[in-house]
Amino acid sequence: MNDESPIIPRLGEIGLTNFAPYLMNRIMGRYNASLREEMADQGLTTPKMRALAVLSVVDGPLIRELAVYTVTEQSTLSRALDQLQTEGLIRREVDTADSRAVRVFISDAGRAAFEQLWPHMAAAQARMFRGIAEEERRAFVATLQKMLANIRKHEI
Repeated sequence: MNDESPIIPRLGEIGLTNFAPYLMNRIMGRYNASLREEMADQGLTTPKMRALAVLSVVDGPLIRELAVYTVTEQSTLSRALDQLQTEGLIRREVDTADSRAVRVFISDAGRAAFEQLWPHMAAAQARMFRGIAEEERRAFVATLQKMLANIRKHEI
């Protein structure tokens, strides 16, 4: 029998600590957990924080684009946006090119809330990269960008 398909090692042979998706999930889980207290103090959840973070640098994305940027299910994001709007942290506007589409903008209060959280986010990132040379960090981020391009489903 001439089977030319490569032998794929089993997870037990690779080990969890050598399986990149497992490591990425652990890292992001710890990162999010490290911010929970600061977010709670501001009445924020992870989806709300992600939305404010994206909106602080992307001006007026469509809701579907914001869902991609925030890596959040659209239904979860919609609930978070409802709350953010009620709290005066964002505003929604009908898209001028498509009256069925809605764009989301951060308000001054939303920007202030995000700026209050940002030092905690930056510190959490710095902790993750403690003891890692700047050159290694840049190479790692470049690798992540290539990985994202490999699996990307959306243009953004």
